[in-house]
Amino acid sequence: MWRQVLARLASSLLVAWGSITVAFLALHALPGRIEDILAGDLDYPGLRESIAAEWGLDRSLWEQYLAFVWRIAQGDFGTSYALRQPVTDVVSSQLMPTVYLAGAAGVLAFAIAIILAVLTSGRGRLARRVASLVELTFASTPVFWIGILLLMVFSFHLRWFPVSGAEGWRSLVLPAITLALPTAGLLTQVLRDAIEKTLDQPFVTTLRARGLGERQIRVRHVLRHAALPVVTLGGWIIGGLLGGAVITEKVFGRPGLGTTTLNAVLSHDVPVVLAVVLLAAFIYVAASTLLDLLYVVIDPRLKVQ
Repeated sequence: MWRQVLARLASSLLVAWGSITVAFLALHALPGRIEDILAGDLDYPGLRESIAAEWGLDRSLWEQYLAFVWRIAQGDFGTSYALRQPVTDVVSSQLMPTVYLAGAAGVLAFAIAIILAVLTSGRGRLARRVASLVELTFASTPVFWIGILLLMVFSFHLRWFPVSGAEGWRSLVLPAITLALPTAGLLTQVLRDAIEKTLDQPFVTTLRARGLGERQIRVRHVLRHAALPVVTLGGWIIGGLLGGAVITEKVFGRPGLGTTTLNAVLSHDVPVVLAVVLLAAFIYVAASTLLDLLYVVIDPRLKVQ
């Protein structure tokens, strides 16, 4: 088992190294000089000379690549020349609001999916059709449209929640629901199908013969076996939450990486955009690694394999 863990960690490091390499090649593949690309819309005396000195653009491409990989490995993403501060400070100051939003939305999406899947799996055809219609609606509705509808009802009309900002738990409710509903729609469909297939397994018949109640069978035994397909979607879920956070933060006027990224794109702040892209890649790699290791915990049969 430890050999598999070490092999998975080594492959994750290779993927992270590949992400850094692709970012470096993409930066150099852009038309124009690197100094002009990193400077963006700014133009003041000595700017491009300082950029060339900081990034070592007077050295060979191989030396630039090694210096770039070493800097990223140390957490140094350079300087935001538009904001005139280190990129690490820019990203770290906006990271936690996005983490709170994505984390709350993820927990809410899983809770909705588990409740709906357990309650509707193996039930009558009418209940399943209604549930499928609701889930399809959630999964296919754009995030910004859900956010606007929630704002109109609960902020403008009922005035239960603030329109914008990130102060207090009340400002997190509507953005979290907005981001969670599309994810919950897909997760519920996948989890319900897995539960219904698991309910047909012989061990479920044995549990029923022993006198266990239906709710206990579903929650304590079936749900664990049906969780593997959901865990497989973990990488997609994380990517969807991070991508949806960009739109959700803008709709609700929240600070975070989404707003920072959008502002960086509009102002051609390439170092910040590059840092956010690499950070998202690292988060995806780390999450995929943890999920692969979690497979063994959920299904002990994989230990033998």
